[in-house]
Amino acid sequence: MAQSTYGRSSDLEDKATDQFGKAADQAEKIANRVTEQGREAGERMQEVAGNFKGALDKSIKDQPMATLATAAIVGFVLGAIWKS
Repeated sequence: MAQSTYGRSSDLEDKATDQFGKAADQAEKIANRVTEQGREAGERMQEVAGNFKGALDKSIKDQPMATLATAAIVGFVLGAIWKS
């Protein structure tokens, strides 16, 4: 009888090890997916920043006073939001 109990214990250990391995694999896949999505988001942010910089440079060159007024308004609004 002692051997049959030992056999069941070994089976449970094997099943637990298998489940742990599956959980670890799933966690690794999720981590890799999150990392890749973060990398893609970073690349898109750089692209947007580049587009914004180009638009801002063009605006400063073509309409410097309007650009200055817009910057002042944005600063005022952000300051009002920050204060409240």
